[in-house]
Amino acid sequence: MAACVWTDLLDPDREELERAAGRDLHPVALDQLLAPARHDDEPRPTIEAHIDYVFGVLLVPVVDRATHDLWYQEIDMVLTRDRVVTVRKTPPGCPAFDASELQQVSQGESSGMVAYRLIDEVAEAFLDLVDTLDSHIDELEDHVEDWPSENVRSRLSDLRHKLLHVRQTLSPTRDAVRRVIDNRVDTEGEELFSRDLELRFGDAYDKLLRASEGLDLARDLVSSVRDYHQAKVANDQNEVMKRLTVVASVLLVPTFIVGLYGQNVHGSPELHWRFGYAWSWGLIIVTTLIQLAYYRRKGWI
Repeated sequence: MAACVWTDLLDPDREELERAAGRDLHPVALDQLLAPARHDDEPRPTIEAHIDYVFGVLLVPVVDRATHDLWYQEIDMVLTRDRVVTVRKTPPGCPAFDASELQQVSQGESSGMVAYRLIDEVAEAFLDLVDTLDSHIDELEDHVEDWPSENVRSRLSDLRHKLLHVRQTLSPTRDAVRRVIDNRVDTEGEELFSRDLELRFGDAYDKLLRASEGLDLARDLVSSVRDYHQAKVANDQNEVMKRLTVVASVLLVPTFIVGLYGQNVHGSPELHWRFGYAWSWGLIIVTTLIQLAYYRRKGWI
């Protein structure tokens, strides 16, 4: 297929976008292309055919290994037989996607090949993201015994939120690539994706499937860590209750002895003993030692 002209735009205005596209764009596509990037409302990834062009929305996941923050770099694209227009958006407080290397590699290639390289980059980013999440889960597993429960619960909640968020992005990306493989996104009268390109998209689709399977495994691992943490918390609570039971039991017999002799009932021989006070103390100490020895033998203290 003939080489295309790739125009890359970073946060363009309406005039700049329309000039680069060189054609009338559907209002929905135009609104999406001009909408600013947001952290709280990412668009749904898609690749769809319009009358004489193909419109696509891609999200590249990026995670900070130090802070564990996750964000998406949005890339929108308009494809025709001889032209590619990409719109990169800068997320709040984060850098935009860098397409310079892809542009160098894609010189002289067709628009369909450019689209493949972009999607393959997205698929690789999802695989890297899954690997990073796995390393975060491994770190949590290694420290679940010594980290405070509040930290463990916070990390578990953060990981579960990230996994759900990634799934909401990965699934539509995979479905969009599937539409290309099924030849459902070519424009009227023009074939942007040849059979060879569809096979290449199949490779990208396989990477996205692997990322999806890795995401399912990560979710199972997080669930396992959560169950282990809950079991550990329950076991710690049992240990605390066991110690409180020992304390209550140890105090029970001395309390009984003190209550018994505290009645001052006439006729009790101990009340008239010369060493009655020492006797009561001795009885308390001996019974306490016997209980402590018994509980230590049982392993409760």
